[in-house]
Amino acid sequence: MKILYIDCSSGISGDMTLGALADVSGQEKYLMEELKKLNLPGYELIIEKKRKNAIQMTDVDVRITAQEEEEERNFYEICQIIDASGVTDKAKTLSKKIFLEIAEAEAKVHGKPLEHVHFHEVGAVDSIVDIVGTAILVDWINPDKIIFSPLHDGHGFVTCRHGIIPVPVPAVAAMLEGSGIPVISEEVDTELVTPTGCGIVKCLADEIGSVKEGWTIDKVGYGMGKKETGLFGALRMMLGTSI
Repeated sequence: MKILYIDCSSGISGDMTLGALADVSGQEKYLMEELKKLNLPGYELIIEKKRKNAIQMTDVDVRITAQEEEEERNFYEICQIIDASGVTDKAKTLSKKIFLEIAEAEAKVHGKPLEHVHFHEVGAVDSIVDIVGTAILVDWINPDKIIFSPLHDGHGFVTCRHGIIPVPVPAVAAMLEGSGIPVISEEVDTELVTPTGCGIVKCLADEIGSVKEGWTIDKVGYGMGKKETGLFGALRMMLGTSI
């Protein structure tokens, strides 16, 4: 049985997830070719090997090249982009599942029906690329089981376009409510778990915890985080086989 273990001890975000998946799979070229099938203009995807804490890892950066692409989109508009693309059916289904998870949390937080929720961050090009790219590589790896560690988040407050909001940020708190997913609070005065990262966990996790059966670790990958938090600062993935 193929197992994918994801260590969230430094938090989790969309770009960290995509970087770790690209690193552990070695499929950067395949990812780039598949993302072209989104027919989404206005961005350039930069995938680079960098060193952080003396460890080589993969950094993913979505650079916006057309200002008009930084627009708000609702869940249904995002689904139209995904459905019209040429990515695999499994990647389409998983992408839409993650977006729905986040959309429902945002709708709950803001007290709006789903169709009235517009994504200023998740609906932006970079997050569409992060989420669909994640679905593309999970489909390529095709693990039998995905296990996440407990989530590690910061504390305090962060500033967004809505003003000052607490950590965990409201959309993340809404997704975690009643989920049974354990969260460990780090002494870091910032957000470590983003809505995109939490949506990915909610939709991909078969288990939360550790790998309890014997297994061989076949590949290890690291997705670099952008923040300097005093923690390791990367999402680690281990791909292996149960014994």
